[in-house]
Amino acid sequence: MLLLNASGCLDALTAPDVAASLDAFVTKTVTPEPRKGNTPVRIAETEFGMLNAIGLANPGRDVFLAETLPQLRALNVPLWVSVGGFAAHEYAETCAQLHDVTIELNLSCPNVDEAPESAAEIVAACREVTANPLYAKVSPHSWDMGETVRAIEAAGADGVSLVNTLRGVALDARLHPKLARGTGGYSGPALKPVALAAVLAARRATGLPIVGMGGVCNGRDALELIACGATHVALGTVLFADPDAPARVREELDAEATRAGFDRPADAFGVAVDGVAPLAN
Repeated sequence: MLLLNASGCLDALTAPDVAASLDAFVTKTVTPEPRKGNTPVRIAETEFGMLNAIGLANPGRDVFLAETLPQLRALNVPLWVSVGGFAAHEYAETCAQLHDVTIELNLSCPNVDEAPESAAEIVAACREVTANPLYAKVSPHSWDMGETVRAIEAAGADGVSLVNTLRGVALDARLHPKLARGTGGYSGPALKPVALAAVLAARRATGLPIVGMGGVCNGRDALELIACGATHVALGTVLFADPDAPARVREELDAEATRAGFDRPADAFGVAVDGVAPLAN
């Protein structure tokens, strides 16, 4: 099992020690053109998590390739590059220029307009231009996660990342939205049941590697994702409050596996899938 960060939840260049404590570092999403992102306010705390409406702010593909990527390689941490765009050809153009990295296609950002093509069409376009490992990060809003994942697998994905944030709204004392954009991506502890359901449905539909994420705060959370079929686990919102979370979660994960009766966390892989009752009709 690899322990990663969720894209956008860690800046490896300002916190290299935290990045080094992970098995791989996932970059913030890179788009073809520079983006300033959405108008502030762009982050708001809620009772059980946080909302963000950053809007894929990033320096753009050219600056990332020329400046940011070489700096990240110098950290000697395995790299996953999150790729975004607003059309299938934009994703593919970026993927074609990336080498010796794992690519995570951000197909599910709730804070920007989506590409008109389906997730599978975008994966297929990127598969044509790159031999790099290709993961697809999918929205939790899909009503049939199994169907979505099967289509992505057929299009050539090497794995899936589940889940991105849910769309949410928080109101201030005046009953106005806290975020300037109104809605934002909801993350934090309350997202865990959604993530578990998505991973469970995906594992029942595919044998591909799955990166499970959403609401992971401790070792028990990570173990539950593994039990639902996650091959790897990513930490997100918890990194904002606890930069030492990777080391802590690893230690807790081993202890939780022992407490649950397993010699090691990997032995719990998929046990929740076996416990799902078949449909009555």
